[in-house]
Amino acid sequence: MAAGAFTFGNLMKLNFFSATNLLAANTANFKMALVTSAWTPNTATNEVWGDISANEIAAGNGYTAGGAALTGVALTQTSGTVKFTSNAASWTASGGSIPAWRYGVVYYVGTLNAKVNPVVGYFLGDSTPADVPATTSGNTLTITPNASGILSAT
Repeated sequence: MAAGAFTFGNLMKLNFFSATNLLAANTANFKMALVTSAWTPNTATNEVWGDISANEIAAGNGYTAGGAALTGVALTQTSGTVKFTSNAASWTASGGSIPAWRYGVVYYVGTLNAKVNPVVGYFLGDSTPADVPATTSGNTLTITPNASGILSAT
């Protein structure tokens, strides 16, 4: 199944491209969390993780509340294109299944631009859209960013 396009909401853009410290942000503070279909994305109002977190999948069985810390986070600019990317995020189901999920949300843990835990953006796990089925015990759920990055802007 193919994931949907990454959505970069208006308030998210404002925070991301604001000139107040994103480039100096601690790259160890970016996370990817998984949320259920109970969440209805609203790019006009979903600005911080607190706007979304009530719809996160249940912690346990290999999934940690708040999601996985992203590694290899980089913000680069080449020939006028800004690219934000990371290594793949993964969770290994253990002792039970990681629940079904619909959206992946990338956010920053901390305060940037006077926003606590600002959201970078989100994507559909399955572009149908449909829930991504539960990951059964012993299997690994891996989400690999597109070669163009989690997001890029020209």
